[in-house]
Amino acid sequence: MQRMNGLLHTTSLQLAQNHHTHVDPVVGQKRSWSNASNGDASQDAPGKPSVVFKRSIALPQAPARLTPSLITNLGPQPVGDGEYTQRQKIAATPSSTLDPELHLSHVVYGLPPRLVENFAALGINHIYPWQRNCLKGPGLLPGERNLVYCAPTGGGKSLVADLLMLKRVLHRRESKALLVLPYVALVQEKVRWLRQLVEGLTFPAPAEKDAHAPFNARLTPDGLRVVGFFGGGKVRATWDDFDIGICTLEKANMLVNAAIEDCSISKLQAVVLDELHMINDEHRGYTLELIATKLLSLEHTIQIVGMSATIPNMDLMAKWLNAHSFETRYRPVPIEEHLVCNGNIFTADDPRCLPDNADQLKDGLISAARTIGASPHKELSDPVLNAVVTLAHETASAGYGVLVFAGSRSLTESVARCISRVMPDLSAIHETILEKRTDLLDELRSLPTGLDHVLEETVLFGVAFHLILQLSTSILLINKAGITAEERDLIAAAYDAGTLLVCVATCSLAAGINLPARRVILHNARMGRDFVGPAMLRQMRGRAGRQGKSPVGETYLCCREADLEPVVQLVKAELPKVSSCLTSENRRVQRAVLEVIAVRLATSYDSIRFYFGKSLLALSQDMARVDEDLKASLKDLEGLELIESDQFGNYAPTQLGKAIVASAIDPDDGIFVHRELVKALRAFVMDGELHILYVFTPVQDLGVTVNWQVFRNELQLLDDSGLRVLRFLGIKPTAVLKFAQGVPVPENTPEEKELSRVYKRFYLALQLRDLCNEMPIHVVARKYDSPRGSVQTLSQTCHGFAAGVIKFCQHMDWGLMAAALDHFSDRLLAGARTELLSLAKIPFIKSRTARVFWENGFRTVGTIANADPKELVPILKQANPSKIRVKGLDIAKYEEKLSSKANIISASANRLWSIQMQAEMELE
Repeated sequence: MQRMNGLLHTTSLQLAQNHHTHVDPVVGQKRSWSNASNGDASQDAPGKPSVVFKRSIALPQAPARLTPSLITNLGPQPVGDGEYTQRQKIAATPSSTLDPELHLSHVVYGLPPRLVENFAALGINHIYPWQRNCLKGPGLLPGERNLVYCAPTGGGKSLVADLLMLKRVLHRRESKALLVLPYVALVQEKVRWLRQLVEGLTFPAPAEKDAHAPFNARLTPDGLRVVGFFGGGKVRATWDDFDIGICTLEKANMLVNAAIEDCSISKLQAVVLDELHMINDEHRGYTLELIATKLLSLEHTIQIVGMSATIPNMDLMAKWLNAHSFETRYRPVPIEEHLVCNGNIFTADDPRCLPDNADQLKDGLISAARTIGASPHKELSDPVLNAVVTLAHETASAGYGVLVFAGSRSLTESVARCISRVMPDLSAIHETILEKRTDLLDELRSLPTGLDHVLEETVLFGVAFHLILQLSTSILLINKAGITAEERDLIAAAYDAGTLLVCVATCSLAAGINLPARRVILHNARMGRDFVGPAMLRQMRGRAGRQGKSPVGETYLCCREADLEPVVQLVKAELPKVSSCLTSENRRVQRAVLEVIAVRLATSYDSIRFYFGKSLLALSQDMARVDEDLKASLKDLEGLELIESDQFGNYAPTQLGKAIVASAIDPDDGIFVHRELVKALRAFVMDGELHILYVFTPVQDLGVTVNWQVFRNELQLLDDSGLRVLRFLGIKPTAVLKFAQGVPVPENTPEEKELSRVYKRFYLALQLRDLCNEMPIHVVARKYDSPRGSVQTLSQTCHGFAAGVIKFCQHMDWGLMAAALDHFSDRLLAGARTELLSLAKIPFIKSRTARVFWENGFRTVGTIANADPKELVPILKQANPSKIRVKGLDIAKYEEKLSSKANIISASANRLWSIQMQAEMELE
């Protein structure tokens, strides 16, 4: 609504007459009306101010400043020492000088000196007493016993799992370990952390010389290799390519299946299951249960370490995993919790002291600790928004970080705008901080997708919004991504460094990435229209306070008076007990049965029953009910022709069953993909791109909102090849025309639902077509009326789904189809046409940059490898012309960055060229 100022409320003339504050303009900010009027306008006749009325899109970007409300303390301050005051006086954690076992170099842990040094270099010199007590549990350090433990967010629970995992990997040279995380962002963050932690570590020399060592030697036998597995990467890594694999749930399941099938699972010595409460997730939890159940069914011992901050029934999880159980509530940084309603701030450390309903609030039966005054500004008339803005300003003004959680993408943007308008004026910001924020703005502006107009308005005031996507190969809602991955990384780094003080995020950020804050503010407790669950609430509030970031953490849950009763019930609610999500209603049991038969872990009914006896399902339900589900699932799988049985009652997977398991697709989706591909093989439209890109689009519901007017316009521009694809898929232009006129899409019968899925997939295929033909992401987003982050995520998701479809085709012996899909998968990843694919393998050369190199004569990897890195600098400048036009740009610093990038490009090109030359020599 910023661009509509002057049209909906205050006019530009009124703004000019009322706004007299002089602010010196800074880089990247348009002059305000007051600055502009000090020039030529001052020469006009008095009483007739010169006013230039502009279109709304051309109005000044700087909005009118707002003032935060006043916060008033009520009643006497607490008498005596609170938890925070006590911790200031008395150290909560004894040092290693008082307790030698708190130092990682103690003999009880048996860690290599280099690992202890790496821990110290990362700021970990000693551990907490609870970590020591947990590690000294029976059989844990020798790797003889599994472990399940629960610790608050920020309490140091990851250190325990890291230490146990590294001990198992370093125990024997061929040992492997897997660390399983739910989200791609967490995988990427953990890969960076562990690579720093294992830097310089080497395997201990074997006590006895192995006679077969020359035949078993690896290319890099001395260093620990940490590899991340997520998304649709084409790296077909085997167990010999890594020592520690950090992976998402789906990738971990695929790795375990492959290792069981090729009998290399014996190398696996440790598996860490982070966020173990995710087993309760209705979409992905069953995958986590499948992984653990398969590991428990193996003959050799694998140490399983499960951890979470929100598991109430630890005893059940420990019984299932046959593990030692440990629980602590210790937090190194204390947290003060509050509830805010109608401007009244209540302490929520004891939920019994909270008002249960609006009547108690009106009658004053519960005393508030502080109050937030009403705002004179119309923009802050909403008491919830006013409380959020005022509380954020209070902490940010003191120099501490604030994390605000909102329920939707649009709400994060509007809240970020309001908070930025109460932050200190630019003239009051320290020059160094302002320079860092200006540099951040320049970096955002120089991205290929351009600068988001909301970030342009808020970043200089130390405020940004951050949307994290929970990427997986099984389910993903792509319509919630407003900014791109590059923007998210820059914002997260700036917030972590203190350049940005306020970060407004969607609720999913609480579990998706590690951004701690002094104060966490919840704008209501909703995700969309629904209230969040107790576990999600605990995750969000757990972001407050982090060791080394702030001495105390604070949480403020702001709600409306109408929501007070359900919000208080939510605060008081116990965490839901974790249970199995393997049910026959959603075909989870069928998939589990198909997997164990496909990898030959169980082939008879008795062995399948034994396998399921190790599952959490067997502990959650009566075994007689499990038997019924197993028999029904086997019958269903035989009916779908995914498995077959012989006269002795042994089961074996069919070719289609193997293909579905290898591609990590659900049975129902796999059958749909098979039907689509069989039909395509009979009449594949090969003289265009749309048909093969349609095959790439995931069959799951991605929450896509189709702009039917855009869809209609695109259909009118299709060539003959595209029209043949329409007819082949059964898409009727007349139906699209009706939908564009407002007729709802029918989805009542299974046939109508399937046809609706075809329409949505084709709409996404149109976007993929433009991306593959080097159309920039922001142009595609504008063309299809989608957020830029959604378009970027669509590309990544489809690339991951394509990797699964390629494996599906390979197992079905459809080699030509797999080759065609593989080629377009490369194009989708590079965002470029065929001739640029070899250049796109070089780091920093993607899509537009590759095209600029091509047009300047660098058309092969060899030409770039043989060029002087200095020759590449002008090409990089040409590829990013918007960076050159940034005012106040430090040219010398910019040249240094480009030179460093050119050296990396040159070194990578030389490495790739050497591999190509070696391959050519081997062919000759």
